[in-house]
Amino acid sequence: MIKNIAVLWTVLLTGCGEPGQPNVELKNPTEIRPRYGIIEDIQTPAGYKRLDAPEDSFGAWLRRLSLKENKTVYLFNGSVKPNQLAQFAVLDITTGDKDLQQCADAVMRLRAEYLFATKKFDSICFIDYNGKKYQWSGDSDRTKFGPYLENVFGWCGSASLEKQLKPVPDYNSIQIGDVLIRGGFPGHAVLVTDMAINEKGEKIYLLVQGYQPAQDMHVLVNPVDNSLSPWYKVTDSGAIYTPEWTFERSQLRRW
Repeated sequence: MIKNIAVLWTVLLTGCGEPGQPNVELKNPTEIRPRYGIIEDIQTPAGYKRLDAPEDSFGAWLRRLSLKENKTVYLFNGSVKPNQLAQFAVLDITTGDKDLQQCADAVMRLRAEYLFATKKFDSICFIDYNGKKYQWSGDSDRTKFGPYLENVFGWCGSASLEKQLKPVPDYNSIQIGDVLIRGGFPGHAVLVTDMAINEKGEKIYLLVQGYQPAQDMHVLVNPVDNSLSPWYKVTDSGAIYTPEWTFERSQLRRW
């Protein structure tokens, strides 16, 4: 993974929401959880089983993301994030030492890492708000990948990523790898990293986010349904309440 990335410059184009109090009240923040090694180790609720994901798919790759033993979220500068109530688990992936890899950046980082790992180099491309493309051209050269991502994070953010992704008209068709995103200044984005279904056809999903300031990526708790947390249920109506942002069903996007 990328370590100690040197940033070209930091701008507000990342467009995450301001850090602060949780979006809604969180319950049992000190509850001790079992140790998980990867996303797929997070248990599904009783009666649910994970949806199939092809071996080389983005969804299968996301399920294999490593998790840290410690669930504390640290900022890019090494300090502890003031709000420690939002996360269920922390991804074992670098943040860098600059305030750069924020919300939409975290989503782009994971997508880029998947495409890099599966050698789909020609598909690694992000577009800024003005339509300029940032195409990866270094093949498997990891030493150039960090600087490339720096540039992407500096020029692209929630506003541009929302334009780049395709709208999903039917929220009930949500898939692993989809993005809930509100582009803007501020804006926010979270990534669907796993899904499960029960015999009734009811679906649930996990969400991962980065935030502002740049910080460890983490699996979000469900702040409105402690019995289901960290899973979120696909419902026919209503907003999606995450710990630090509220999304509308119409804000679902796909690569």
